Amino acid sequence: MASFKIHRLKDSAAASFRWAPHTSGSASVKQKDYEPGDEREALSAYALFNELRGTPEELRVGDLLELPDGSLRIFKYVGLEEAAWFIPPVRPEQNLEVSSSAGA
Repeated sequence: MASFKIHRLKDSAAASFRWAPHTSGSASVKQKDYEPGDEREALSAYALFNELRGTPEELRVGDLLELPDGSLRIFKYVGLEEAAWFIPPVRPEQNLEVSSSAGA
């Protein structure tokens, strides 16, 4: 059996997620929108989804499963789809030094 980490979508982000249009392809998710949940064992991600269905711990739309290899699956209305943590782009440092020869 494989071990899956559950990441629960915070209530503050759940409403906007539910009303967002469905997009295909990998979803980009922000860690600040999630709380760590339980770690559970199951044969597959869908086996875990079915195991939790109808219980107080069931997956809600927007919740994430972290697979044993570290990849993510997000629960959408259509099932589990690929997801990845959003990594903000690195901005190049701006050179803010004032030239000493300016005005000389």
